[in-house]
Amino acid sequence: MLASIGAASIDELFADVPRAHRFPRLDLPDGLSEQEVAALFRGLAERNGATDTHSCFLGAGAYHHYTPALVPHLLFRSELYTAYTPYQPEVSQGTLQTIFEFQTMIARLFGMEVANASMYDGSTALAEAALMAARLRRGRTTIAVSEAVHPEYREVLATYLSGIGLRIVTVPFDRATGCTEPAAVAAAIDPDTAAVLVQYPNFLGAIEPVAELSEVAHAGGALSVVSADPVAQAILRPPGELGADIATAEGQPLGLPLFYGGPYVGLLATSMRNVRQMPGRLAGLAHDGDGRRGFVLTLKPREQDIRREKATSNICTNEALIATAVTIYLAALGPAGLREVADQCYHRSHYLADRLGELAGMDRPFATPFFREFVVRPPLPPAELNRRLWEREGIIGGLDLGRFDLDLDGCWLLTATELNSRAAIDRLVQAVPGYPDRTHS
Repeated sequence: MLASIGAASIDELFADVPRAHRFPRLDLPDGLSEQEVAALFRGLAERNGATDTHSCFLGAGAYHHYTPALVPHLLFRSELYTAYTPYQPEVSQGTLQTIFEFQTMIARLFGMEVANASMYDGSTALAEAALMAARLRRGRTTIAVSEAVHPEYREVLATYLSGIGLRIVTVPFDRATGCTEPAAVAAAIDPDTAAVLVQYPNFLGAIEPVAELSEVAHAGGALSVVSADPVAQAILRPPGELGADIATAEGQPLGLPLFYGGPYVGLLATSMRNVRQMPGRLAGLAHDGDGRRGFVLTLKPREQDIRREKATSNICTNEALIATAVTIYLAALGPAGLREVADQCYHRSHYLADRLGELAGMDRPFATPFFREFVVRPPLPPAELNRRLWEREGIIGGLDLGRFDLDLDGCWLLTATELNSRAAIDRLVQAVPGYPDRTHS
């Protein structure tokens, strides 16, 4: 290549770039055969802590659930695996129908009238909902967000709103309950507030009083936006029944492995009166002149592709493949199956909380009801506990909340799903320093 362009060396090729700004010389090893490369990468992969061989009690937005074999078996069929955004409905009926079914299931899950064809992930879905609320409350430029919303979601929200004339007001959560109090929201709302954003259950696992928070938001002329745990909706009243105007979620718990953090899928649902400001795409059901059923993309502004300043969103595609996985998962489980998953999460996490509560020095700072995630303050620093659990038992512990600026240094966020057996929970409890040397009855 150098000979073809008349350069004698790489240094000569980049001679016009000041040496101080050039990329350092790469010290690459000798080439390997295919067999050697495969062995190298197998060795690197074996250094990872796989959740299928280690008990995992880490949640905080991404959860270790069982993925039925049906999901990957169907998902990786070539006609689904290679599908992209279906611009041409006449050759994309299968993909469009899948998206339509996805939308229908998500709308029903959240008690809403309409859902879109998916967003990137839970954090961007919430940020897009904030932008949507600002358009619906044109002229209002403040977004009130609970401090109990996932800190990383709030960081994404701040990035989305920066530079476009919208500001964020953070509503503190109650340090005694771990919840967002309606009085605190009322104090934060003014005539400039477009929306109130809360999480349900929130980042600390507490089940927020969404109905009361929605009433306060509406009394101030603002919209209620709720980021919800989709599995929890199988046993909790959905946001749509609690007065929420827009519901969003991270869809990862619905049949997706942890995937090292992605790709995931964002969910967004709302009422029909707000549909024209809904971001992303919407698949609709139509009939031709002969009455035959067909599926099409509808309410999709062309500006989203070619006139960015007129777009309702910067989401330029959808997570079609991942949304298909969610569709297969929900169709396979059905309402009863999803309820069973939620029940197991609830009971196993409460069993874990009860067992830990038996240990000396293990404090629960919040007494508020929770779904599957809760906070404890252990006698040892959470980082030290996590290290001991991993090195001695191969257990992936909870989240050290000290990494976030929530005045929760020394607190540990734990979760349990249907994959955390009673035996695995007992192993975690018995591995905590100070556990009494006796068999739990």
